[in-house]
Amino acid sequence: MKIELHEITIRELTDGYKDNAENGVVAYGGKLDVRPPYQREFVYKDKQRDAVITTVNKNFPLNVMYWADKGDGTYEVIDGQQRTLSICQYVNGDFSYEFAYFHSLPSDKQDEFLDYKLMVYICSGTDSEKLGWFKTINIAGEKLTDQELRNAVYCGSWVTDAKRHFSKTGCVAYRMASNYLNGTCIRQEYLETAIKWISKGQIEEYMSKHQYDPNANELWMHFNNVINWVKLTFVKCRHEMKGIDWGSLYDQFHDKMFDTVALEDEISKLMKDSDVENKKGIYPYVLDRKEKHLNIRGFDANTRREIYEKQEGICSLCGKHFDIEFMEADHITPWSQGGRTVAENCQMLCRECNRRKSAK
Repeated sequence: MKIELHEITIRELTDGYKDNAENGVVAYGGKLDVRPPYQREFVYKDKQRDAVITTVNKNFPLNVMYWADKGDGTYEVIDGQQRTLSICQYVNGDFSYEFAYFHSLPSDKQDEFLDYKLMVYICSGTDSEKLGWFKTINIAGEKLTDQELRNAVYCGSWVTDAKRHFSKTGCVAYRMASNYLNGTCIRQEYLETAIKWISKGQIEEYMSKHQYDPNANELWMHFNNVINWVKLTFVKCRHEMKGIDWGSLYDQFHDKMFDTVALEDEISKLMKDSDVENKKGIYPYVLDRKEKHLNIRGFDANTRREIYEKQEGICSLCGKHFDIEFMEADHITPWSQGGRTVAENCQMLCRECNRRKSAK
């Protein structure tokens, strides 16, 4: 892999700057893709944007930028999109700074600004080498997410089409699934989730395989299938549904028929059960019946001490004496059979007996 530091003037950077909806944003004589498919939309506020112009005007050093060499004489911005856009938009006359537009400045002031030298690291190499480098470098400002880095490495027609569905503010994936997913579209977290679901967690392998596919229809169809299954299976939407690994549950249970009315009745009862501490875990529990999802409330320290003293340190099953630190509180009637987490339903067992009972 090759990494080189270059000095590039603002004059060179802003040459050929264009920003349009169809072709994206280009600069540096049309050779620099300023907003490649993995990049977020321009998010700098006026104060941050003005700070970039102030830095240049005072001839202070601006944070180093990072570009990737695409191997065909063109480049794409890895880090520095916000700074690049601030500079290009100012020179282009899109906004004023201290009540003056760039084109209204004296020619010597314009030249001073345009001759300012930016420090840019340009990286070239294999996909795996680039990904390793992107993860290692100390990117200035707001760091790229893991998915943004992956998109940088596996950019192509597939990522471009996937972004159409998953990566814009208010995109169709957001409108469809915002009640069920964590994160934001603009930071590529919706896209990451969708790829994780279809690839069973093998995100980079999947992206490498499909990098040059003409579209991301397979991904979009699978995402639709998962979300539609969730909506049909769980008829009432609750905020606890947000962020559950729906893709995994879909893989396991989408071929099974459920009584959705009965499911909702059970979910409602579990939501009201004070012994269920992890309400989010109710959803996988009603499908696979594994109590570990629910984090059933345990007996508090006072109750454990009270029952230990009543039993005089004797295990209820084996009849042997143990110090309290070697005993565990157990539901006499299991929670799954209606037993409550109250003193009347508590017994102290030695660790071995409690393990044996739990295994039955």
